[in-house]
Amino acid sequence: MKVAVVGATGLVGSEILTVLEERNFPVEELLPVASARSVGKEITFKGKKYKVVSVEEAIAAQPDIAIFSAGGATSLELAPKFAAVGTTVVDNSSAWRMNPNHKLVVPEINAHVLEDSDKIIANPNCSTIQMVVALAPLHKRYTIKRIVVSTYQSVTGTGKAAVDQLMNERGGKEGAKVYPHPIDMNILPHIDVFLDNGYTKEEMKMVNETKKIFGDDSIRVTATTVRVPAMGGHSESVNVEFAQEFDLDEVRRLLEAAPGVVVQDDVKNNVYPMPINAHHKDEVFVGRLRRDETQPKTLNMWIVADNLRKGAATNAVQIAEYLVERSLVH
Repeated sequence: MKVAVVGATGLVGSEILTVLEERNFPVEELLPVASARSVGKEITFKGKKYKVVSVEEAIAAQPDIAIFSAGGATSLELAPKFAAVGTTVVDNSSAWRMNPNHKLVVPEINAHVLEDSDKIIANPNCSTIQMVVALAPLHKRYTIKRIVVSTYQSVTGTGKAAVDQLMNERGGKEGAKVYPHPIDMNILPHIDVFLDNGYTKEEMKMVNETKKIFGDDSIRVTATTVRVPAMGGHSESVNVEFAQEFDLDEVRRLLEAAPGVVVQDDVKNNVYPMPINAHHKDEVFVGRLRRDETQPKTLNMWIVADNLRKGAATNAVQIAEYLVERSLVH
């Protein structure tokens, strides 16, 4: 395959290259693409050096697949240009997620919706991906009515500049700020911009994307998304109400059997998911499974995943793998 990675020098772009290499994706020709100021820089992939190329060069090369991680505005402008030359685009930004003409895909849940006519495929938001991977087997068995989620999201979700801000503050150094307040020794109940309804865009992404991925607009979702001074992954406290009664042992069995899920739920031995242990891993980790004792048919759970891996790069590469396996790219 001839594969372009657009945004190859960013945090997620670098992770995409790592995941492509680790999973031995069939890359015959790699086209790392970045902004004009990065063109000509070198990146290493499978022990070989590649020069970063311009968007124009990459489009002219007509890659089979382009995996984008370059922001919404870039994607809106460039994804159709790649699609026009026959490239299948897997996009990490929010640009196409809620567009009714484009599929929003988590391979463990709904890869079957993809067809060879899908030339721009959306990768969901990181916090949505890990939640729906854990909830999918439970939704299938018990039918979800309502989800209340609070997130504890790593600074890596904002990008390298946010990591730099945290480490500068921790080290007592001056530096550029990407958050409106200090992040070290603090938490910010503020991810993305505030909307007229008082929620942030990140919170509404979780609401709308969950319904689209499950193909069920009747699911009620309410979210509070919070930035914490952690690295390694996002964590979520999820309270989920089902239409049918559940058995806690069966919940555990369903999760243990679910693709991409690892249950870590042994509180007697202080075993539960944490971002420090999820770092560099592709699975979604689930624990603190317990019944909500204040209302019927309701479960509490704690969900953790590396936001740069399953929350972005790995999910995108898994979509690309599915396209290749099903001969949906030519």
